[in-house]
Amino acid sequence: MTIKWDVLKSKLAILADAAKYDASCSSSGSQRKRENGGMGNVEGMGICHSYAPDGRCISLLKILMTNFCIFDCKYCVNRVSSDVKRARFTPEEIVQLTLEFYRRNYIEGLFLSSGIINSSDETMELLIQVAKSLRIEHKFQGYIHLKVVAGSSQELILKAGLWADRVSANIEMPVQEDLNALAPAKTIKEATTSMDQIATRVEEAKEDQKKFFKAPRFAPAGQTTQMIVGATESTDSVILHQSQDLYKKYSLRRVYYSAYSPIPHADAFLPRGEPSLVRENRLYQADWLVRFYKFDAKELTSTDAPNLPLDIDPKTAWALRNRHAFPVNVNTASREELLRVPGFGVKNVERILQMRPFRRITLLDIGKLRIPLKRAKYFIITQDHNPDVYLVDANDLKERIKPEDKQLSLFDVKLSAVSGDL
Repeated sequence: MTIKWDVLKSKLAILADAAKYDASCSSSGSQRKRENGGMGNVEGMGICHSYAPDGRCISLLKILMTNFCIFDCKYCVNRVSSDVKRARFTPEEIVQLTLEFYRRNYIEGLFLSSGIINSSDETMELLIQVAKSLRIEHKFQGYIHLKVVAGSSQELILKAGLWADRVSANIEMPVQEDLNALAPAKTIKEATTSMDQIATRVEEAKEDQKKFFKAPRFAPAGQTTQMIVGATESTDSVILHQSQDLYKKYSLRRVYYSAYSPIPHADAFLPRGEPSLVRENRLYQADWLVRFYKFDAKELTSTDAPNLPLDIDPKTAWALRNRHAFPVNVNTASREELLRVPGFGVKNVERILQMRPFRRITLLDIGKLRIPLKRAKYFIITQDHNPDVYLVDANDLKERIKPEDKQLSLFDVKLSAVSGDL
């Protein structure tokens, strides 16, 4: 097949830009055995990531097969009523792009989604064709993430998981009322049915692999989903409760939160301005607390304040509302109690528990663990004298521990992303 690279370049400009609105492109959690004669990075953690100017994490070849679409979702720039410039790749073109980009060391994986052409099943078959061709014909063993097209049949979803490391079915909105207003052709039920089918098959594949040496793998990096934030009036409380429910029912690896981006000629129902990206960041922090710190979603917001505060992180906000739970003694407190201290991350709590049989922990020890004492010192009792603990009920405690207003540092964000400490 002869590839016209100038034509591909023009399509790529349109379809890579159209894909930037999908945030669910993380590639962690996959390992694949290298086969003789194969190509591609087999280490799931080795996938390169990049960050778009608007802050979204993108994989290096993140494209749509097409931005033609039969749906008319009001928040989507590719909706059928939009006048954006359209383009469409053939499966063969995407395969060649992936291989050529990999050979040039531009990418280590593929994130492939699509607008819906004619029908959900027809589109899903084309996406599967790309992944199958890469795996079978070209022995590509790098990371592949396929988007499950809304309304696809169970048979095709199960085929997608055979060739992709990760699959994702986007729920788009936290409640059906929001979808009715903005994307009436989609339903929460449809998305969760796909998630249930994927979760069931992932567990079956794991059991098969215990019994049979060559049992086929199915989406070894699991499944994710995405919710758009700020396009409707749904509060953070509603969003977090939906996320917690999805984690429990369908064993999702991640729920991605994508702040709504205003689009050209948007519907009058949609907000004109961009929602704060800080809100998106606070939702990720709260999501982290639910998954790794044993918080319940209902603890992070309240009836009076259904949205997360933007000026302080969710765990510090919870500690300020629940001062009766503090101070905790770092030399005797349980793991669960330590995890709720502002500034104490999961790894440092494990380090503290490992230290306790051998020494009594002081404030100096806490500082050596690089725990932010500015936040933590008001909530803990240590072996030595800690006068700040007497300020735990002070009226101005929030002002004392609130971070200074300053330009966020990329290095601080990177450190937090690596350690997960909150």
